[in-house]
Amino acid sequence: MSWMSLTAVELGEKIRSGELTPMDAVSDALEQIEKKDPLIHSFVTVSKKEEILERAEEVHKRMIQGELDGPLAGVPVAIKDNLCTKGVVTTCSSKMLENFIPTYSAEAVKNLERAGAIVIGKTNMDEFAMGSTTETSAFGVTRNPHNPDHVPGGSSGGSCAAVAAEEVSFALGSDTGGSIRQPCSFCGVTGIKPTYGTVSRYGLIAYGSSLDQIGPVAKDVTDCATILEILASKDEKDSTSIQRDDTDFTSALVEDVQGMKIGIPRDYLSEGLDPQIKDAILEAAHVWEQKGATVEEFDLSLVQYAIPAYYVIACAEASSNLSRFDGVKYGYRTEEYEGLHNMYKKTRSEGFGAEVKRRIMLGSFVLSSGYYDAYYLKALRTKALIKEAFDRAFSKYDAILSPVAPTTAPKLGESLGDPLKMYLGDIYTISVNLAGLPGIALPCKKDEKGLPIGMQLIGDCFQEKKIIRAAYTYEQVMKGGKES
Repeated sequence: MSWMSLTAVELGEKIRSGELTPMDAVSDALEQIEKKDPLIHSFVTVSKKEEILERAEEVHKRMIQGELDGPLAGVPVAIKDNLCTKGVVTTCSSKMLENFIPTYSAEAVKNLERAGAIVIGKTNMDEFAMGSTTETSAFGVTRNPHNPDHVPGGSSGGSCAAVAAEEVSFALGSDTGGSIRQPCSFCGVTGIKPTYGTVSRYGLIAYGSSLDQIGPVAKDVTDCATILEILASKDEKDSTSIQRDDTDFTSALVEDVQGMKIGIPRDYLSEGLDPQIKDAILEAAHVWEQKGATVEEFDLSLVQYAIPAYYVIACAEASSNLSRFDGVKYGYRTEEYEGLHNMYKKTRSEGFGAEVKRRIMLGSFVLSSGYYDAYYLKALRTKALIKEAFDRAFSKYDAILSPVAPTTAPKLGESLGDPLKMYLGDIYTISVNLAGLPGIALPCKKDEKGLPIGMQLIGDCFQEKKIIRAAYTYEQVMKGGKES
C-alpha cells in the first residue's frame, strides 16, 4: 500500500508518531508519480529528488527539535503551476512562460512550507487557468484517474487528478469561476474555494483579479479544513487579503446539522442537468434532513445572467493582466522580428494558445471605447445584483446546495470544439466567484459509467464553518453507511 492513499491529516499523524519519516513520505510520493504520471500526466514539473529529500531532512530535524508539530509537517504537496515557487519553473502551462523561474514564492506556498509541508512538484492546468478540461495546456492533456479517456476538469485538473490518482495526499488549486470545485467533482475529491480575500493572492499569476482565489484540494473535508486554516492569512503584499479572527476551520468538523436550513435553487435543477446528477443531489439533501436539517427549494433568480456577466468581467481582467506578457522583461520572445511592435505581435501570437487569445480578444473588445458601457459596466451591475440575490437567500438559509456541473466528466476532445458549450458548463460555479462567496465541492455518488458526481455547498461571506460542518456531517454519515 502507498502512503499516498492516506489523507494528508492521517499521513501527518503517522509522521509525527514516528511510524515513518518525511523522507519516507516524499520517496513514496515520487515513486507513485513515476508509476502513474506517464498515463495521467498530472504534473508539468517534478522537483529533483535530491532537493526534495534535502528539504524533507530539514523538516525532519525541525520536528525532532520540537520546532514543527503541525498536522501537515513532513507531508508532500503538489502546487498548481500558476502559483510562483522560488527557484522552480512556473509555466501556467503556457509556452509564454515555459522557462520562467520566479525569484519568490506565493504567500500561500510559503504558509504551507512554514507549516512543514514539502512541495514536490507543479501540476498541469488549462493555459493561464482558461478552460474547464485541462486540455488547453501547452504541455499536453491531463487524464481523469477514474477513466483515462475522460477529462479531469479544469483549470485545476492536474491538482485534482494528482490527489485522485494518489500521487500526493493534497494539492493547491486556484478558482476563478469553479476551477477548484469542478475538477474536484469530476475526479471525486474534495476542494474549497474560500471567501474572496481569505487567502493571499500574492504570487498567484492573475487571470481575473477580482475573482481569483487559492484553495485546497484533498481527499476529505477534514483535510480541506486543516489546510485552509494554514493558508488563511492577512498579507500586506495583497491589498485584497482580509484580517480574519475566525479561521479555526477545524472547529467546524462536527457531525451536527440540527436546525440548519439548506436551500436548493429550483433554477439549478431545471433543464440541462443530467438526471443522474439531479437524483444524487436530492439523495444528499435527504441525508441532511434525516440528521435534523431543513431542506427546501427556492427561487434564486438571475442565474441566466451569471455566465455572460462572468465572461465579460473575467476576460476584461484577463486582457489587462496578460498584457504584461510581451516578450520584453521575461517569458517567451519570438526569434525573428522587425521592430518593437512586430516583436510584441509575433511573441504574443506564438506564445499564447487559442483559448487564451480568444479571451484576450473578448476582454479587449468589451473594454474598448463605445462598448465599455454596453458590456463591461452592465456586467458589473449584474454582478452586484447577483450578490444581492445571494444576500436575500442567506437571510433565510445557512447554506445553498447545488450541483457542481451539469454533467460528469466528458470524454477528451469533446469540449474543445465548442467553446460556448464549455463556458455553459460553469453555470453552477461562477456565481460564487462573482459574489465572493465560499463554496465546497465533495463527491456524493457515481454515474452509470463509474464517473464521480460531485455536489456543492455554498455559504455566505466568511461562513466557511457552516458549509464545512454540513459537508463533514454528510461525509461521516456516508462513511458510516459504507462501514456497516
